[in-house]
Amino acid sequence: MNVLAEAWRYLSAADNWTGAGGMADLLVQQLLLTVTALLMSLVLGLPVALWLGHLGRGGFLAINVSNVGRAVPTFALLALLVVAEWPGTQSFGPYGRAGLATLVALTLFALPPIITNAYVAVREVPEEVRESARGMGMTGRQQFLRVELPLAMPLIMSGVRLALVQVWATATIAALVAGPGLGRVITDGFFRSDYGKGIAGALVVAAVALVLELLAAFLQRFADPTRRVAPSPNRKAGMSSATSTVGPEVDAVG
Repeated sequence: MNVLAEAWRYLSAADNWTGAGGMADLLVQQLLLTVTALLMSLVLGLPVALWLGHLGRGGFLAINVSNVGRAVPTFALLALLVVAEWPGTQSFGPYGRAGLATLVALTLFALPPIITNAYVAVREVPEEVRESARGMGMTGRQQFLRVELPLAMPLIMSGVRLALVQVWATATIAALVAGPGLGRVITDGFFRSDYGKGIAGALVVAAVALVLELLAAFLQRFADPTRRVAPSPNRKAGMSSATSTVGPEVDAVG
């Protein structure tokens, strides 16, 4: 029988989606792992990277720490965490078997793109824009929150977008070292020569990755402060006059 037909038969069988260890359960488990790891990496890496970018210091440290993080294979780190006495393969709440080890590895894996993009995004704000903000009497905190952070958001979101898709994809291989998630369906299918099952798991992983990518792309576009709504033809003259009045300030900041 055609492998794709077998995969479709596996996906269309309700029994394969229900119960503990079913596709739905593993899908939720992997989504939970991905979102939690991403949030933890944002909490750990984003404030430091933004502050260093604002101060204009620590660039060497931020970039090189990120490069080291990229150089260490996530799979190797995950294997070390699993075979260690702690955290090992013990179950960790809703994250499943080896959940804590997988969560730690994925969090560390998500840090490099978030740190690098956040730091570079703030540093790339033009110096004349900073000077204009200081000339308007803004404090350092106001300058960061009102000027630097909004202008840096598109590149910051680009790093978050990259981290999200990478973490989702990497979470799939956790099953190779007894981790949770949809990777268990793939590995179990190919290990037992049930290729339809393995392909079915791979198709679900790919489909969710595409959805996450589209969602992240939408959020990145939404976070871009340079987006402009086309002027309405019914706009009143008074509104046009008001817009022209604040125009120089907007140009100075953006």
